[in-house]
Parts: sequence; C-alpha cells; structure tokens
Amino acid sequence: MNLGNELRRCRKQKNLTLKAVAEKAGVSEGFLSQVENNVKSPSVETLMSIGQALSVDVGGLLSRLQNQEKVFVFHTDEWREVDMPHTGFATRRLSPPENRAVIDSAVLFIEPGKSLPVRKDIKNGQEVLCVLDGRIELRHGDKVFHLKKHDAAHFWAEPKAQAIANTGKKLAVVLWVGTM
Repeated sequence: MNLGNELRRCRKQKNLTLKAVAEKAGVSEGFLSQVENNVKSPSVETLMSIGQALSVDVGGLLSRLQNQEKVFVFHTDEWREVDMPHTGFATRRLSPPENRAVIDSAVLFIEPGKSLPVRKDIKNGQEVLCVLDGRIELRHGDKVFHLKKHDAAHFWAEPKAQAIANTGKKLAVVLWVGTM
C-alpha cells in the first residue's frame, strides 16, 4: 500500500470521480491523478484537503502507510482501474517520489497511436522496457525497434533522440525501469 494507491482506493470505494474530488479539494484533476499514480507527492495542506474531500482520516491513513510492507505489488486485475487522461497514456509508479533517488519504475499504459514524453535532464541514465501486452516502437538514435508482448529492451537514455510509441491497435502495457 502506498499513498497514491490508498487515495485511489478510497475514491473508488466511494464512487467518486477524479474531477469531483479534485474540485472539492481545490486541486486540478491532473494533479490528483499524479498523486494517485505516485508521480507527485502532495504537501501536508493539500493532503488534508484531499482527505476532507474523501472524508478520510489522514492521520490514520498515514499511520497505516508508516507500518506498510516495503514491497509494492501491482496485480493485473488492477490494470483496468487505471484512468486514462486525454494525453492517451498513464503512468502507474511502483514507488513514491521520495523513494526514487537512484532508480524509478512504472507500469505504462499507452493508447494506440500515442507516445510517451521523453524524460528530461537525464545524463548517463539507463532504461529497461518490457512489453507486458500490446506492441510498441522504440526509436533510439537513428534506429527503430518494434517490440511485442514479452519483448524487452535495455538502453542508454538519449532524451534528444528517443521515443516510445504504441504502434499497435490496442492498449500497450509496458514495465519501465530507469536510473536517475
């Protein structure tokens, strides 16, 4: 259990939309989505507002999180719970921002015809992709690699000369790991 997952679980348990909770908490829908996906960490004040919008005891929630296991598991039956924003891709981080000083990891959901933005300000970083479902295209320098379900790639990050896109006809699900 981590903060983002727990907030999402509370929201879905109460059948609330991202938009409804965001409006009530006074934050943008995009920011709330990033908090739920462990891309951003809210300030204490913002967390209190989100907790009020969800009618959740934030103190109890943080206490449960403090006593959590140090392993994050993202089951395939949770994949369908991912909210796809207008950008056509979603990132479900496997660890909160404060645990990403050396390595980062996520499950990426990419709609057909959509691509991911490149990580910026990465020097000497490495990345690993493993296609869990669907098809993607990896452009790296002047080379193009087509990856399908169960294919994997390991490469040095080239932010100015790389792209990852879904070239298939269905949602692509990709495990991504990168050094910082």
